[in-house]
Amino acid sequence: MVPRGGSRTDDRPRRAEATTRLCAASRTERPVHELIRFVVSPDGAIVADLAHRLPGRGVWVAAERKSIAQAVKAKAFQRSLRRQVAVPADLDAIVERQLERRALDALSLANKAGLVIAGFEKVDSALAKGEAVALLHAAEAAEDGRGKLDRKFRAIRQAAGRDAPVVGLFTVEQMSLAIGRASVVHAALKSGGAADRFLFEARRLDTYRAGLPAAVPAEPA
Repeated sequence: MVPRGGSRTDDRPRRAEATTRLCAASRTERPVHELIRFVVSPDGAIVADLAHRLPGRGVWVAAERKSIAQAVKAKAFQRSLRRQVAVPADLDAIVERQLERRALDALSLANKAGLVIAGFEKVDSALAKGEAVALLHAAEAAEDGRGKLDRKFRAIRQAAGRDAPVVGLFTVEQMSLAIGRASVVHAALKSGGAADRFLFEARRLDTYRAGLPAAVPAEPA
């Protein structure tokens, strides 16, 4: 354990009990699942280790876009690593694109696992059967259709004492490519490990954009 106020970089395997790290931007201790780990690539550039698998010393920053931008501006990566490294000026935007890609890849895997239902009527039917554990709407979705499904979903989930996650982070084009069918505006997820993985990645992306680190969920097993 590194003393408070010291560098929270690491060059050894991360142990399960190491549940907090020091954010290099704010210099505050945070749970690991509220942070993003960065390492130096072989060509000397800072890259995000979103899966926490890359070797080398790590620098941890709160999983929100403004914190990444702050870390770049304050040269927090160089300070934590105590050496010069190449840090892209648009690192915050690069990380957002990577998080978005991970979420869409997870949606594709959930679809391949048979856990995605697409199309307004099919989603509405899945809600009535109690099969849906989450709703997805394209950013361009009409308010009336989205509102109808949301109200029904939340009423059913509330009656069952369960959360009612609704994801509206992606465009029609992005959802369609991930699910493998044209013009996907509304979709639903059925229960399963791949659905849990997508919801984790989607919440992480949403939190990163919104700047609400306390809302970052713990990673599913």
